[in-house]
Amino acid sequence: MFTHALTLDAAAQDLLFREARTANAFTDEPVTDARLRAVYDLVKYGPTAFNQSPLRVVLVRTPEARQRLVAHMDEGNRAKTAAAPLVAILAADNEFHAELPSLLPHFPQAADLFFAERPVREQSALLNAALQAAYFIVGVRAAGLAAGPMTGLDFAGVQKEFLDEDHTPLMVVNIGRPGENAWYPRSPRLDYDQVVTTV
Repeated sequence: MFTHALTLDAAAQDLLFREARTANAFTDEPVTDARLRAVYDLVKYGPTAFNQSPLRVVLVRTPEARQRLVAHMDEGNRAKTAAAPLVAILAADNEFHAELPSLLPHFPQAADLFFAERPVREQSALLNAALQAAYFIVGVRAAGLAAGPMTGLDFAGVQKEFLDEDHTPLMVVNIGRPGENAWYPRSPRLDYDQVVTTV
């Protein structure tokens, strides 16, 4: 391991990456709005193209909303989604360009120059919201919580139930303190030389 080459201390590296896993079971300890706000206030600084920040988050807190969401999850994801302390729907805002004048004040014409067409916005929103979703998961870990991101769901159903045609669902994330038997065994990863090519 090359931990000595990183500025971040080893304990933080473990918390965010090496020891972190996708959680499949949680305790019943609540996840407060204050904690989620702290997560967002950290991860909002992650880069996106043109600072477009297209990620939108729906927190599913009420029992009635949880039932509606669980109905759209794949069978293998229903029980853990029903039991998690908090569930978040992460989505891409395809109309993100409306915020660009305030998010990119030095280049207010960017919205009209680059994002006037809906298909261009959808492609950019999908990529950049996915980046933000990754930051969000790391932020949840930084808060001492575990995340269980899932894409096994009826995307069209979730969009119709919780969003609108301007918002594309990306994933559902269960959030909380990991419970008993929360982890599957760690799966292998590719080595550096399998991924990186120098030209």
